[in-house]
Amino acid sequence: MSLEDRKAELRREMGHRRATAASEAPADAAEAAAAKLCAAVVVTPGATVSAYWPMGSELDPRPLMRRLSDAGHPICLPVVVCAGLPLVFRAWAPGDDLQPAGFGTRVPGEDRPERRPNLLIVPLLAFDRAGYRLGYGGGFYDRTLAGLRAKGRPTAVGFAFAAQEVAEVPRDGYDQRLDWIVTEAEAIPIDGEER
Repeated sequence: MSLEDRKAELRREMGHRRATAASEAPADAAEAAAAKLCAAVVVTPGATVSAYWPMGSELDPRPLMRRLSDAGHPICLPVVVCAGLPLVFRAWAPGDDLQPAGFGTRVPGEDRPERRPNLLIVPLLAFDRAGYRLGYGGGFYDRTLAGLRAKGRPTAVGFAFAAQEVAEVPRDGYDQRLDWIVTEAEAIPIDGEER
């Protein structure tokens, strides 16, 4: 089976697993994950944070965004500009209007200024303890992280339910490792081989 076939099969399986995890999770799972991240991950004062507007059964990062915004961190949300290009990040604050975007998510309008995040909160379908994630197949976060890392060292945190863990995510040299995985159960630092 090819790498792409393995990824496609795992995406199908993990979509169902994540939906089940979301339906069975305690009501405070998103708050618990936010607390774990804030206790474990060092966020430099004033650092710009990118999160995502949740869609479907993704673990909701909005409690985390509120905490970080209240702590003085500028928040931005990712925007898909075009297939094959990196994401751009537009400023957002709690209470700001958002516009509908593809796949049921919402994004800041084109009038909002672009930002370069220092900390990225990244959605995913599956993760492993080596720091690899399985996304939705568009390669947006891999392209984006590669570009940001060529200009500095942002911290990338996968944000997910604990049930989304797998033994090993299928990967190749294009896939970018995360620095942390944070779930409602724990914060997992990714150490070891060079990223």
